Amino acid sequence: MLRIREMTAGDVEAASKIESKVFSMPWTAKDFLEMLEADYAYYYVAEMDGEIAGCCGIRNIAGEGEITNVVVAPEYRKRGIALKMMEYMLENAARIGITVCTLEVRVSNQPAIRLYERLGFKGEGVRPHFYDKPDEDALIMWKR
Repeated sequence: MLRIREMTAGDVEAASKIESKVFSMPWTAKDFLEMLEADYAYYYVAEMDGEIAGCCGIRNIAGEGEITNVVVAPEYRKRGIALKMMEYMLENAARIGITVCTLEVRVSNQPAIRLYERLGFKGEGVRPHFYDKPDEDALIMWKR
């Protein structure tokens, strides 16, 4: 059974391990812990059968949400977990007064782009060479 909840300090190692499996430049446990301690950041985990299956996070920057992380472990993909995490995060963001949200995504990451479009995000620009390992542009998406 899927459960979405706030990330705790006890979750940061698992979140970092998932990022290491998926991303070429993953966040460390320390990176997640720093965000958990920030009063402007909100991080969530997806728990499936007692295991951390994914995580996501958003920062409140003057009333605008900057989505920093969305990741699901490879073994838990194609189960709607990313969609459920994003819906949960966006609902909570709206409750605290975040009225618009933005994120960057690799231009080649079509599954993620389709997910974000499904949630109402639209591409509004490109950040050239935003990503390393490999070098790639980022699509800037906004939900207004």
